[in-house]
Amino acid sequence: MSHTATNAKFKPLNIAILTVSDSRTEANDKSGKLLVERLQKAGHQLADKQIVADNIYQLRATVSNWIADPDIHVVISTGGTGLTGRDITPEALKILYDKEIEGFGEIFRMISYKLIKTSTIQSRAIAGLANGTVIFSLPGSPGACKDGWDEIIVHQLNARTQPCNLVEMMPRFLEK
Repeated sequence: MSHTATNAKFKPLNIAILTVSDSRTEANDKSGKLLVERLQKAGHQLADKQIVADNIYQLRATVSNWIADPDIHVVISTGGTGLTGRDITPEALKILYDKEIEGFGEIFRMISYKLIKTSTIQSRAIAGLANGTVIFSLPGSPGACKDGWDEIIVHQLNARTQPCNLVEMMPRFLEK
């Protein structure tokens, strides 16, 4: 059975990519590059891409600007989801959420468990909604970004994925 509706129309989304790192540059940001390549291959548009240091306030400022922009539909961050003192992405972004998408982290860790076994408990991958914008936060490794995109995100950002997807719900995210 296919999980793709043949009569649904694909809707390209504007996606911003955020790499959270003190050490990455455009030259060595493999995870950010992978996400840009994947989103473009899927038919989406890159709205913006930035590398921001592990600073809670800089992260919040960057993502706040994106979620305030009605032309940006999705934000995907990579990095800062581990357990070290510098890993502050969940703390920086959760406060911006209107709603958390708890299932994202659960499914990510389930997929990751098949590959890295119990080491997956070290991932604090999360997702949420803020001002109608979907925010996904992935670990910083290219493998984790590949798994998160290929196994979860690409399907939820495709209006043809059945039985449901985030794209078809987007017009209702700001309902009162």
